[in-house]
Amino acid sequence: MRALIIGAAGFVGGYLIRELSAFGWDVHATCLPNETVSESCPVHHLDILSAEDIAPLLNEVKPDVVYHLAAQSSVALSWRKPQLTAEINVIGTINVLEALRTAEKQDIRTILIGSGEEYGYIRKDACPLSESEPLNPGNIYAATKACQGMIGEIYARAYKMDIVMVRAFNHSGPAQSSIFVISDFCRQIAEIEKGMKEPVISVGNLSAKRDFTDVRDVVRAYRLLGEKGVSGAVYNVGRGRAVDIQFILDTALSFAKLPIEVRQDPDRMRASDIPLIEPDVSRIAADTGWSAEISMEQTVEDTLCYWRNNI
Repeated sequence: MRALIIGAAGFVGGYLIRELSAFGWDVHATCLPNETVSESCPVHHLDILSAEDIAPLLNEVKPDVVYHLAAQSSVALSWRKPQLTAEINVIGTINVLEALRTAEKQDIRTILIGSGEEYGYIRKDACPLSESEPLNPGNIYAATKACQGMIGEIYARAYKMDIVMVRAFNHSGPAQSSIFVISDFCRQIAEIEKGMKEPVISVGNLSAKRDFTDVRDVVRAYRLLGEKGVSGAVYNVGRGRAVDIQFILDTALSFAKLPIEVRQDPDRMRASDIPLIEPDVSRIAADTGWSAEISMEQTVEDTLCYWRNNI
């Protein structure tokens, strides 16, 4: 199998390269000229907003599977730069799908990576969320990802293209940016242990329940969807069991080397936090046999070890 990972410079890209390579795939990756890819493989510079550059690359690499990871994936930035978010996540995706539609190789499978954020303001008692749950996105990023998924379904149906849509829920692990909660807690603890800040950890809402999956499990799901996913289908990717943020904090503190005070920071509170978000992952389990295997405790411990070694 030969894969082309579009947008491989981000957090997930390196893990996906490693996962596919470990199973004998021939992996190619793309990134912007000012970016780097963390794992070793042939790397091509590509901006998906330059539509004319995509088809020549597809014709050169001739992949069996394209993983479309390139995105503006920050919710906060999507509020500040909605036009940029829409251009990358919607127009960029259309550029990729158009290039795939006209590529010399016509049996390419495409995995479009969306987000659990697409469900947005969910109905009361709707959890666990099945893939048939109506989408009600609550921010610009989520809206563009919902649009990406709908466009993917249209291309699959209208042009008989082999496209699989993914709605990935929260995933974490070593080397993730500390703007995300598990990495944030672990970085703060590592900084405290090194004497870089007082022994106080700042937190936001600890009662919200969210589904967290280790990134190494997530990329295994992506590989299996590349191999076994049903064309035209949408798949939730997540643990299928939400935990409250308090559990994440308690787990992180249990690995700390010294006592740490917890202090709530008003700037970290969200006025409209949804109490519970949890996916139904029975579809991906049935079609590929996948389920999350790495425990939350292992994810937190490995992330803390990463920050201890990289501050």
